[in-house]
Amino acid sequence: MDIQQLFDVKGKVVLVTGGAKGIGRMISEAFITNDATVYISSRDANTCAKAVKELNSLQKGTAYYIAADFSHEEDCKRLAEELSTRERPAFSELHILVNNSGATWGAPYDEYPSAAWTKVLTLNVHRVFTITQLLTPLLERATTATDPARIINIGSINGLTVPARETFAYSASKAGLHHLSRALANHLGRRGITSNTVACGPFRTKMMAATIEKSETEITQSVPLKRMGTPQDIAGACLFLGSRGGSFINGATISLDGGSSIAARM
Repeated sequence: MDIQQLFDVKGKVVLVTGGAKGIGRMISEAFITNDATVYISSRDANTCAKAVKELNSLQKGTAYYIAADFSHEEDCKRLAEELSTRERPAFSELHILVNNSGATWGAPYDEYPSAAWTKVLTLNVHRVFTITQLLTPLLERATTATDPARIINIGSINGLTVPARETFAYSASKAGLHHLSRALANHLGRRGITSNTVACGPFRTKMMAATIEKSETEITQSVPLKRMGTPQDIAGACLFLGSRGGSFINGATISLDGGSSIAARM
């Protein structure tokens, strides 16, 4: 079996929410360098524009952006409308939806605010459902008998294990996302769309920067492979799930964490 065809994503249309920076940017670049058409979306238009310029300079696939603040349902609706109607390029199919955008909030237990739950659960769970629901018609049009459309949800090992940091809403939201992904896999699988989760461990991102600066040695020592994730690691997982090679995977949660979620603690 030809490995190039097995993991080929050339010509596929991909949307990566939060695709301008962090893990989302790594995913965007993975699809771009393998000749896909990638839309990125986040609330910061300037950051999106800069990322698109850099991605297009690779001269592989093509990148576009649509700025949207996912905390507002109307922005989610506008995103779906623009994807369906905009001219550059005009298309009626979405092959891969990567739900990566989200938020975290850390605070001591006795001070943990109600606002944290509202913000984090809305962005990390509710809006994943909202965006997926709105884009389902585009995903359905992309599916074939052997090549279903794909939903890749970016979760976290904090939704699988109990973190030392006091990020209560974040951990709960990622656990909820993992189960939402399984529920979507059951429902949308019947409509030719797969739904899987990549539960990420520690990666060098802006969101993790302060924690890494403070506790890098401790973090890497907690991972059986003794390192953090790299762009190649998340690229490999998402390209697999988005290609013919991953077309029969549905409802899975893949721990991309070097084994840290199953590491012995004693």
